[in-house]
Amino acid sequence: MPLTEKDVRYVAELAHLDLTDEEIRKFQPQLDAILGYMQKLNQLDTTQVEPMAQVIAPGGASRPLRPDCVHESLPQEIALANAPEAGAGHFKVPSVIERE
Repeated sequence: MPLTEKDVRYVAELAHLDLTDEEIRKFQPQLDAILGYMQKLNQLDTTQVEPMAQVIAPGGASRPLRPDCVHESLPQEIALANAPEAGAGHFKVPSVIERE
């Protein structure tokens, strides 16, 4: 089922994007093509493929990692010093509620 303009507007709203009508017309076929490609990928037989816990970076297991050392944490006052808004010793953030 092709992606509709209503679907694009809904996704844009979820992402808090204010798209113009022209942008919606531009992105609709692009998003539809992406979803079509995902449908093709879903048709692949992956029964013999083990799930991966993480992606291995170039160099694999031989890649050197920094030692895992315990360090002193930042004091709360310093951690909150550049916060746009803080209260009760925490970062204050706007509430996120899905709109219908």
